[in-house]
Order: sequence, then C-alpha cells, then structure tokens
Amino acid sequence: MASLATVALAAASLVTAGSTAAFAEEANDPLDAMQVTVLENGLTVLTLEDHASPVASFQVWVDVGSSDEARFTGIAHLFEHMMFRGSKNLAKEVHSQIVEARGGRINASTSNDVTRYFEDVPSEHLPVIIALEAERFENLIIDEESLASEREVVISERRWRTEDDPNGRAFEQLMASAFLAHPYRHPVVGWLSDLQKVDVEVCRAFFDTYYAANNLVISVAGDFETEETVAQIRAAFGGLRKAEEIPRNPTEEPRQLGERRSTVRVDVASPILTMAWHAPATGHADGEALDVLSGVLSGGRTSRLYRKMVYGDDAVALSAQGVYFEMQQAGLFYAGVQIRPGESIERAEAQFVAEIERIRKEAPDEAEVDRARRSLEVGLIVGAGSAHALASRMGREWTNFGRIRPLAERLENVRNVTPEDVRRVALKYLVPEGRTVVRVEAPLAGETP
Repeated sequence: MASLATVALAAASLVTAGSTAAFAEEANDPLDAMQVTVLENGLTVLTLEDHASPVASFQVWVDVGSSDEARFTGIAHLFEHMMFRGSKNLAKEVHSQIVEARGGRINASTSNDVTRYFEDVPSEHLPVIIALEAERFENLIIDEESLASEREVVISERRWRTEDDPNGRAFEQLMASAFLAHPYRHPVVGWLSDLQKVDVEVCRAFFDTYYAANNLVISVAGDFETEETVAQIRAAFGGLRKAEEIPRNPTEEPRQLGERRSTVRVDVASPILTMAWHAPATGHADGEALDVLSGVLSGGRTSRLYRKMVYGDDAVALSAQGVYFEMQQAGLFYAGVQIRPGESIERAEAQFVAEIERIRKEAPDEAEVDRARRSLEVGLIVGAGSAHALASRMGREWTNFGRIRPLAERLENVRNVTPEDVRRVALKYLVPEGRTVVRVEAPLAGETP
C-alpha cells in the first residue's frame, strides 16, 4: 500500500504539473486499504493503517444530528458539550487534559445529520484514547449539575453565533423559511426556549437512544497495528449497549410552489442578502455539476459574482457567494451577499439574480468550467494527505452512504461535468418559484431592534 505521505506527494506533483486528471491512474486511493469490522453489538470500526508518520486520528461518528430531534431542539449539540463534562471514572474536563498533556488535539462538532468526536495523537497514546472514549460513551454523567452548566454554555454560544451576529440571524431565518416541514428548518444550536426547558429525563432518553453501539462508526487512521487496535476497541466498546430501535424523523419537505421572502431587522452596518433554492441530498448524480456551478459563480476572484458584484465597475458587494450545501436528506443551493455600506440591497439582488439567469440562458464557457473542475479536483486530492483527513473521510462517507466512494470515481464525476451540465442544473434547480430570499437590514426610522 502506498503511504499517506506518498499519496500526498504524488498529488502535489500532479497538481503542480496541471495533471490532476492523471491522479487516479498514478496513485492508489489510500482508502482502498481500509478494513471494516462490525462488533457483535453492531458498532462499525473502520481502520486504515499507515506507518509513514507516528500519529493516529481516532474519531467516533454518532449518526445523530439536529434533524433527529423530536420534542426539543438543540439536544444533539448540547450532548456534544456534555460529553466533556465528566463520567463515572473521570472528573469534568479531565478527558481533554489527558489528551492535551500527551501532545494531542481533541474536539467535536455537530451538524444537521451527525455528531463527531475526534482525537489526533502521537500513535503510542492511541490505547489511552480508546479507553477514554469508551469511558465517556459507557459512563457519561447526565445529571442536573452537568445539564445546568452546559445549558448556559450553549445558550451563550447561541447568543454570540446567532443572536448577536447578523450573518447568523440571516442563515437561521433562511433555513426556517426554505424548509417548512422538514426538521432541517431548526437551528443546530437549538431554539432558545427549548434550551431553557429541556430536562435531565429528556436528555437521558436521547442519549440512550442515539448513543448506542449500533448507531456509532469509529474511524481510525494512521500509525497502528490493525489487529491489535481492533482488539482494543472490541475490549473497550464491546459491552456498549445496542438500541432495539433508532427512530428517524419521517417528515419530507413538500415542493415549494412560490417565492418566499422575509426581512430581519437588527442593528447592522450594511445589509445582508441571502437566498436559497432546494437542491438534492448528498450523493446525488447532479452533485458534481452543482459544485462546478458553485465554482463558476463564486470560486475566487475570477468567478462571475466576484467580477461583477465585488470587483466590477458597478460593484455593490463586499463579498458574494453561491454554494451547493448538501445534507443527508436534502440540499440547498445557498447564496450570500454582504452589501457595501451605502449601497442598495435591491441593486445587489438584481445583480445576483441577473447572474443566475445568465447562466440559465447560456452555458458557461469551457475555461470557466475547467477552472472550477480543477479546484474541486485539488480539494479532493489534497484531502488525502493526513491521518485526520482520511479518518474524517472514512467516517463521513460511511455515515452518509454505508460505503466509501472511491477517489477515482469522485474525480471522474468531476472531470465529466460539461458546461451544458452546469446550465442544466441551474435550469433544473435555480427556478424563481423555488427561491427563498431573506434580507437583513437596519431598523426603520423610529423602530428599535
């Protein structure tokens, strides 16, 4: 097997030479050597052994996100915090202290679909990490004290990331407007009233349901012996409970039948414009064409939105982007524009919509599409260069698809996108009647925010 370092060097040389298309033929996908082990309790273990560098990344992917919340929003993210509060045999924050004292890095994240915990450490400390993670998954303390403490932390986080941030306000309102029925409409951080009211009983039920062995994927990449490490994981996690049922929200979003608009009025130096169109879920055959469309519109200084709206003679924006945002059950094509102070938000919206209509009427030229394709190829290849990146790809792909999409397959899909494909997906998804528009503007004269 080629080492991760060898693959990264090969990728770098190909990118420098402008020959990313040859990567699939000249270097193997590191994940071709990944091994899959399923424990008796249903826990899936993904291992990728490589001894090029004395580090290892250990990640636990819990297949639960804000879209799985039923009665109270924000619980999935709340547990990301509570997992650091301490367990039966470890006081609060000691887990992190042990990792950092050994030169490691520890963190976690929550999305609409999944919660991830990870440690990147010198490989000799991997057995300690396995024991630490098993300890908190098996013996997490969920009581009034830990809930009260982390509740305040999350409420504070909601305040500075959303309520005190105009961009956060814009995105929250956009999701709540674009999705009427699907739980993607709820913020990952949760609504304030839910965070204030959720109790210990609800938290324990959530943990028992979703933090079960058959809802976990452990991904490990780097310097270790596979057989030994799997044995350690089996010994540490083999007794973890298995859930009889893992409920999922059955709601599907109905088709949008007309444009939706809303305005958020808060103290803001300059207006913010956001828009969204419904798009397919991750893994869809149109995904690569939508990614290339994103690159054509806002992939750097030479992209259409930047040339027109940010750097052009008639520029009205400080920044402008159009990005395909893919989730497990649905997607959005998201647009965001930061308006220049003193400029008109109406002019900015007209410019943005004009660029969308332009690409719907006429396919972009080959040079634009080629730049966007190359940027995507480089992103895929450079992501193969570290244990952390590989463990992340393993966990994300397995959680989303139950398999690893081969790198060669993904590169080929990107390279096969044509200018007409870009126009086709713009025509298919970026329709006026499916558009949701949210404006963030200062209060009107005499109003208070």
